[in-house]
Amino acid sequence: MMLISNTPKTFQINQLSVNIYPSEVELAQGAAQIVREYLISILDQQTEARLLLATGNTQIQFLDALIDLGGVDWSRLVLFHLDEYLGVEAENTASFCYYLRERVEKRVKPKHFHYIKGDATEPIIECDRYANLLNKQPIDLCFLGIGQNGHIAFNEPSVANFDDPHWVKLVKLEESTRQTQVKQNNFPEIDAVPQYAYTLTIPTILSAKKIICLASGISKAEIVKTALEEKITVSYPVSILRHHPDAHLFLDTYSASLLENR
Repeated sequence: MMLISNTPKTFQINQLSVNIYPSEVELAQGAAQIVREYLISILDQQTEARLLLATGNTQIQFLDALIDLGGVDWSRLVLFHLDEYLGVEAENTASFCYYLRERVEKRVKPKHFHYIKGDATEPIIECDRYANLLNKQPIDLCFLGIGQNGHIAFNEPSVANFDDPHWVKLVKLEESTRQTQVKQNNFPEIDAVPQYAYTLTIPTILSAKKIICLASGISKAEIVKTALEEKITVSYPVSILRHHPDAHLFLDTYSASLLENR
């Protein structure tokens, strides 16, 4: 794989490190190199590492770049994911299980990939089952994207709780989030998009030792500006990353275009 040599513009907002790259390709490659080095370092110190994986369009190039770089012993990685639609089976091409199985698990053969069972017959018990798996050991690394309304995982502004007592919960999706799924061709129409989903909560995400968050494209510019320049609030859940001791936000010039300091 040919890597593009570039040095991002970097700055700090509260505790959050912000990195701006010229393009989405360079963003993906820059984030992949940092993650690769971190994972190699972690696996030098412990027998396995535990990761939370995100989905979405921005993650595609990043995951491809990380896998293509090589050098990571995936057989020592235990993988989880951040969210899943309620009532959607793993074989449905719109499910996050399908996305991650095809793009990650089949390609790298991790030690374990623990999936949320979207079509579980007892959803509350499924929340507890997944929470118990997550609680067994610390999470070493979390990948994130940002929704246009500022959600991380499916912690929508209407349900986000910085002090959530749960590790995994069921939430109602906002209309804008469901419409985005149609625009991205994940579902044929709004009525086909589930109204509810499982999500790891914000405290679960923040429990990760390191967080890598990606946002690219002009459609993310407004929420990036708000999350970084306005107050930290559940109205913009991603803003809480500014209080994490080792969180890194990767932007391209489009998603960063409205920032005062870019």
